[in-house]
Amino acid sequence: MNRPNSLQAILAREAAAPAELKTEERSKPPAKSHPALKGPTPPEAEASTKFYRPSRDGRRFLGGHFDPAVVRQMKLLAVEEDTTTQALLEEALNLLFVKKGKGKIIGV
Repeated sequence: MNRPNSLQAILAREAAAPAELKTEERSKPPAKSHPALKGPTPPEAEASTKFYRPSRDGRRFLGGHFDPAVVRQMKLLAVEEDTTTQALLEEALNLLFVKKGKGKIIGV
């Protein structure tokens, strides 16, 4: 014999219950959760305001997913050269553009 899944069991109970009981259950307010289970809620103002970054004016994001070893090596190289990963990526893209005959366009 097949055991009904939880949805089938709920639907069967709903169909078997008297109509008065169904309306009483619907009129009950939802149960309140325990205050200790609630997480902190962010203020409304935080959700509506965005942090403005002037350095990103007129720029678009370009990214990719790489192996952790690639990310680690890029960060180490940035530290060794006392620069940022952004600057290293700009340099790498300029070299790629020159190699492909497109010319330097970043940081001009």
